[in-house]
Amino acid sequence: MCGIVGLHLREPSLEPRLGELLTAMLGQVVERGPDSAGVAVYGDPRLSPPGRTVVSLLGVTPAEAEAALPGAVALAADATTVVHGTGDLPAAVAKALPQATVIGSGNGMAVLKGTGNPVRLAESFGLASVTGWQGMGHTRMATESAVTPEGAHPFSVGPGQCLVHNGSFANHATVRRELRAQGVEFDSENDSEVGARFVAHQLAQGADLEKALKLLCERFDGFYTLLVSTGDSFAVVRDAIACKPALIAETDAWVAMASEYRALDVLPGIENARIFEPEPEEVYVWRR
Repeated sequence: MCGIVGLHLREPSLEPRLGELLTAMLGQVVERGPDSAGVAVYGDPRLSPPGRTVVSLLGVTPAEAEAALPGAVALAADATTVVHGTGDLPAAVAKALPQATVIGSGNGMAVLKGTGNPVRLAESFGLASVTGWQGMGHTRMATESAVTPEGAHPFSVGPGQCLVHNGSFANHATVRRELRAQGVEFDSENDSEVGARFVAHQLAQGADLEKALKLLCERFDGFYTLLVSTGDSFAVVRDAIACKPALIAETDAWVAMASEYRALDVLPGIENARIFEPEPEEVYVWRR
């Protein structure tokens, strides 16, 4: 049992409230995942300044990152260090900071993770002050791997891509072996990372997000609700029997997804929203 929340804004006037709304949503699913939490936010100018490449890291401090990466700026957010700079920053990080774990990279997106109470983590991230046009959050109740920042969601393993997962993949070890045979590397033993790596691999091969998620449904066994985001998309899919809870709410101003209605009830205009439960193995995609 884990908690998922996500918000895709259509109305630009709401962008200054993205972090405030995500914080409120995350606070409503704490009981579903008290072990750890993480968020991905798109469009915040402090975390991901326009024209700069962003890399989110575990295992290094901001001072270490700035010393190793001349010209880069590093910010602390609990266990995460967010670095922004120019050029091929992921390659520079791999060379200069081999001890670091990259948990997100791209333009316009930052990933923040930590362990402990999700409400405390949101405060430590400064989430309420974040602005932007899209975000997702996850509260984790660990089942398949240890409680560590690396095991927290979201999993961001392709440029601008993120995945959060409620459930478990029964055949993740088999799919992990298949992906490793194709040169895909992993950072944790978390089953959800396998799903994220699979989707990223399909996107890199030329599939669009809808096709990648349809292929995931064909290949993965188990119970799952997934929320997947990219630099321009927001998508939801569930397993064949829709075992894990999910609700979608949609208005002219925003699209939101959550594991429980109470996380949607904090949103402005919820009383006028179209609210529905996603159908099994149907991929729902909204684009910017």
